[in-house]
Amino acid sequence: MTPEGVMTIGRTALETTILVASPVLLVTLVAGLIISVFQAATQINDASLSFIPKVLAVLATFAIAGPWMLTVMTDYMRRVLTGLPGIIS
Repeated sequence: MTPEGVMTIGRTALETTILVASPVLLVTLVAGLIISVFQAATQINDASLSFIPKVLAVLATFAIAGPWMLTVMTDYMRRVLTGLPGIIS
């Protein structure tokens, strides 16, 4: 296995990780910003007010984008595992 092959596998792994994690992270960021603005406007500083909507937003994101995320991860693992004999030799 050449160093270039290792770098290619690592790069595609990081790209896949960022691609799969980005919907959840973006939804959490937007939900957090909306909740923060609401808390600043109403001066309500309750921990459950910021936690529960974020959890619901993440669950909704997994329900909507979950099949796509699973397909992306499965396709990546399939490419890695089918390319394994060529990598080893």
